[in-house]
This record gives sequence, structure tokens and C-alpha cells, in this order.
Amino acid sequence: MANAKNIQVNQDRLWESLMEMAKIGATAKGGCARLALTDLDKQGRDLFVQWCKDAGCTVTVDRMGNIFARRPGKNDDLPPVVTGSHLDTQPTGGKFDGVYGVLAGLEVIRTLNDYKFETDAPVEVSVWTNEEGSRFAPAMVASGVFAGVFTEEYGHSRADLDGKTIGEELKRIGYLGDMPVGGRPFKAFFEAHIEQGPILEADKRTIGVVQGIQGMRWFEVTVTGAESHAGTTPMPRRKDAMLGCARIVDRIHQIALDHKPGVSTVGLVKVSPNSRNTIPGTVFFSVDLRHPQDEVVLKMKAALEAACAEVCGDLGLAYECKEVWNSPAVHYNKDCIAAVRKAAEEAGFAHMDITSGAGHDAGYISRVAPTAMVFVPCADGISHNEVESATAEDLAAGCNVLLRAMLEHAA
Repeated sequence: MANAKNIQVNQDRLWESLMEMAKIGATAKGGCARLALTDLDKQGRDLFVQWCKDAGCTVTVDRMGNIFARRPGKNDDLPPVVTGSHLDTQPTGGKFDGVYGVLAGLEVIRTLNDYKFETDAPVEVSVWTNEEGSRFAPAMVASGVFAGVFTEEYGHSRADLDGKTIGEELKRIGYLGDMPVGGRPFKAFFEAHIEQGPILEADKRTIGVVQGIQGMRWFEVTVTGAESHAGTTPMPRRKDAMLGCARIVDRIHQIALDHKPGVSTVGLVKVSPNSRNTIPGTVFFSVDLRHPQDEVVLKMKAALEAACAEVCGDLGLAYECKEVWNSPAVHYNKDCIAAVRKAAEEAGFAHMDITSGAGHDAGYISRVAPTAMVFVPCADGISHNEVESATAEDLAAGCNVLLRAMLEHAA
């Protein structure tokens, strides 16, 4: 059996797997559109499951559709060392966000098979349902159920904009498993991911040793005025919900600037009746607030609520500002972080400590298992975009670090 330090993943095989998965939901600009629990998501899941079975894994699915592919250990009664991420994408997503973490885990198992390396503890690769939150809010709901943050009933009841629920769609595509969600120990959990930001590339570092995730809160705001004819209603007599929305969005931008390095985003807007010659009566929009410190996110929330009250009061509009998700700042396990750092150093990769600006399933899993993450650069820091790009060399480097960190806990 090979020495753990001499094991290397197969860069070409990892890349080919990523490109094969990218064909499912491929977009014209080179990205992917596999929204959670659509037929395309099912195709991606089916391909992953088949690859795992081909690699000798047993595959189980829980009642939130989370997939676990298990390579047995010499002592199969030990808690597994787990890695994984997600296969669902944004509507105009890239080829690497999430899927890299899933297929890097598969490559770890394939590599262990190549070298006939037996681990003491089992090794598992997971796929978490609806990480993106682009079809069903909130994001990362299935890993949240696994970690006990949400109930299974809550997870199943989340509906998309057409009223279809996660529970219904899991059943429809055949991924409503029979395993209980959570309640079993992981020895450790590692997630590999592209950075989704520009820091590693700018600093010429191959590996980001992730310390944790900044705090974030999501809100849904509805501004209500009065529909009226666009040509016959004088400007002073209007109750224009779109004007209220526009002014609040401008204030949301300023809130982030006032709380650096916080960020704020309005990414989803629905205008009713959405007619070019009718003054909008209702506008619904999402708000995403983030900061590394939870107490600052609370200050940003208060500023948002004050902005809604002031703007709508001035314009004679009604409003509702509802918080729909709160993900506190995450601090990863020191031993798991050390394993990632040691793996990068032993492999000779330039690395740096980094905090994630984006949410990840690892954030919820850290509540129930020792957890850390491995970041690799992506071109220009661009993600959630069809042009998202990463090099085969960097992806393989991250996978080799993932492999070594997992073996630190499993071998």
C-alpha cells in the first residue's frame, strides 16, 4: 500500500469529470443552469450516483435528498470522514461552483482506489440539496436540516415562485430518500470550493485555508402603493411602489458602504402588474446583507428597516420587511484548519488564511462536526456567472490538499 504522502490525484480525470458534468444544463456562454430539483438537477445527480457506484461506493439518500457515497474503511464502525458540496447552480451559473467540491470528493475516492489505499475510517462524498437558494429560499436548507437548524417539515415546505415545494419536487425526481436527515456523527467534514472572490488570484496563492464564513441575513421586502394609469395620473398624486423600491435599493447600497467590509445586494425583483403603461402597485424584492461580525450585520438590519420606514413614509406607501434567513458568522475547527494548512505546506503550494464571503454547506455542518474548507482561485474572482473559470492545475492542487487533509483524519 502506498505512503499517504506519495498519493496524487489524477488531474486529467478530475477535469474530464467536471467537463462531463458541465454538459448537463450547459448554457450558450459556457456556464451551467441546473436549478435545484429540476430535471437537469436529476440528470446531474444520476450521473454522480453512477460514477460513485462504479468506484465501488454504496450510495444512500436521506429525506431531504442529500446523497452520501461511502467508501468503506478498515474499521467501518468508525464515523466517516466526509467531503462534498452541491450540484445545483444559479440560473446563469458556472461549471465549478459547488460541483468542484463534489467531484473533488469523488476524485479522492478514485485516487484511493488507484493506489489501493485502505483508510481506517470510512470516507464519504456528499451532495447537499438546494445549496444555492436560487429556486427555493433559504439557501443551504438541506444541510441546515441535517444540522438541526431547520425541521424536515420546514425543509419540505419551501416553495419556489410557482408554488412547487421541495418535498413535492424531491418525490417527483426520485430523490426523496428514506434515510433520516442528520443524527449521525462525522469524524470530520471538509469542503473544497473555488474562492468566488479575487483575493487568492491577486495574491498569487494557490490554496486558501478557510477560517470561517461571514455572517449573513436575507430579507424579503414588499412595497405597496396603488396601480394607476401611466399617462393620466399626475406625478404628485402617484403612489408608485417602484419609486419606493428604487429609493430603498439606493439606501441598501449605502448601508454596505457605511459598514465596511460589509456587502449588500438586491438580486430578485418582482413588479406588479409589470405593465409598461401602469404605475406599479406592488414591488417585491430580496435583500442580502453580509459582514464578518454578527453585531455589525444587526446594525445593517436596523438601517434597512429604518430606510424602509422613512422612504415609504415620505411617499405614502405601505411596506413589509421580513427576515427570511439568518446565518451567523462561522468559525471552523482549529484541528481541521491545521490539517488543511499542513497539507498545503507539505505539497508545496502557496497558501494563505482567508474568510469566506459566501455561504457554504460546510457552515451548517460545522455545527455538528469538526469542519474546514479548501479554496482555490477562480479567474478574476468571478462566480455565479456563466464565464466562471478555474485552471485544471489549481483544481487538482486543491483536490490534493483535500486528499491529504482527509487522510490526516481517516488514515
